Amino acid sequence: MRKGSCCMFSSGVIGALLLVSGIALFVSGVFQTLIHNKLKREITLTEGSKVFATWKNPPPPVFMQFFFFNVTNPDAFLKGEAKARLTEMGPYTYREYRPKHNVSFVENGTKVAAYTPKYFVFVREKSVGDPSVDLVTTVNIPAVAVMNRIKGMGFWVSSGISMYMGSIGTTMFMTHTVDELLWGFKDPLLTRLRTIKPDADENFGLMLNKNGSDDGEFVYHTGEQNYLDFGRIFTWKGQKMLSFWKTNQSNMINGSDGSAFHTFLTKEERLNVFTPDLCRSIHMRFEKEVEVKGIPAYRFTPPRDVLASGKNNPENQGFCVTPKNCLDDGVLDVSVCRKGAPVVVSFPHFHLGDEKYANAIEGISPVHEHHQTFLDLNPTMGMPVRAMKRAQINIHLDRVTGFPMTKNLNSTIFPIVFLNESVVIDDASAARIQKLLLIVTLVSHFPLMIIALGVILLFVSITLAIRFYQNKPSAKKDTSYAPVSGKVDDQDEKNGTFIGMTSVDKS
Repeated sequence: MRKGSCCMFSSGVIGALLLVSGIALFVSGVFQTLIHNKLKREITLTEGSKVFATWKNPPPPVFMQFFFFNVTNPDAFLKGEAKARLTEMGPYTYREYRPKHNVSFVENGTKVAAYTPKYFVFVREKSVGDPSVDLVTTVNIPAVAVMNRIKGMGFWVSSGISMYMGSIGTTMFMTHTVDELLWGFKDPLLTRLRTIKPDADENFGLMLNKNGSDDGEFVYHTGEQNYLDFGRIFTWKGQKMLSFWKTNQSNMINGSDGSAFHTFLTKEERLNVFTPDLCRSIHMRFEKEVEVKGIPAYRFTPPRDVLASGKNNPENQGFCVTPKNCLDDGVLDVSVCRKGAPVVVSFPHFHLGDEKYANAIEGISPVHEHHQTFLDLNPTMGMPVRAMKRAQINIHLDRVTGFPMTKNLNSTIFPIVFLNESVVIDDASAARIQKLLLIVTLVSHFPLMIIALGVILLFVSITLAIRFYQNKPSAKKDTSYAPVSGKVDDQDEKNGTFIGMTSVDKS
């Protein structure tokens, strides 16, 4: 009995202590703070940190896909008889390698500088055809760029150039292989112009000289002094601000390059990303929770106001360099950073753009799931587990005085190609993150485990107490009297009969 009461008392006391301690630890958040601070210290762009090696040479495979828009009725379009009719050709997929080079620490180790050259290798099994054979008919971008450059120089200058272009067979549309359109070909018009301007390049390609090149030097915050600065860009090409746009707000280099974000993200955050291809920073907002290879993630995506016109989003007023020619929602004129070429960028199929741009072209149909740009980030680690960066390159076609071939054009944003740069975390990296997240979860919830153990011990103590008091013998006894019957020994007979007394428990 002493052993049972001792167990009952011990389990009760220990359970109560565990319960009180667990509640105190849970309310104070000590364990959660400890593990969070440890992650903030270890996830930095410093030598020996958990992420530095993978930041320098990312293990997950990155793929770049190109989808070309083939024009099937160029003559009817130029005559003004019909809308341009496009068919989508793609994907033509390339494996992208992007290791960081010339990595060095600057400003007493608080920042790290690096170049990120990109190398592209064609992946046949993920492509629809042979890029060296497949032909695409599209806008003659070199010709349109030349016309745009001499716009405003006068009718006679334009007419002279127009006659010269006609004499060498230059038209508004051209047909080339996918390889030529991407990686370059010798253009006859540019070759002739080089005789006048020797520093001009006679080759043209959407990705000309980009295989093996980089976007310039980036300097990043390491996040060692403030975890919120992890991966944030400090300078690009030695500059803290751009100079392409009209306002300081538009010229700001905000956020990271999209490959690294700080730990412990929230759904309310506005994530800023600087994109050299767009010559500007954009922002993303939380859309929904997803899961990638067993890893929970928040999906962030650019909202509609990112490429909204200045009249609908005052933040974007600085992106219209020529106020009389401001474009509407969903497109961005980047000619200021494309050597004057009338290049306009948008999301694929004018997703999130004004309907008039998609309605002006046959074969354009925006679908959110197929044309959305997004980042799936694990909120604890701030690490991308899946990403789709999608953008479309367009050419602004319009009537140009002195060029008869443009007389029927009416300010059309003409799609050329859209790109999908994608990455999904590899299995080995996913397993490491899952293990780390498990440790973080266990440590963060350790007070709850203590509370649960305390509740169990208290329950055991109460159960033992109930059983103990149910089985405890009563101190009071009742007595009943009955004559003794049966045979008795001789001595008893001599003594006569006697009354036997037997105890009876209360029922």
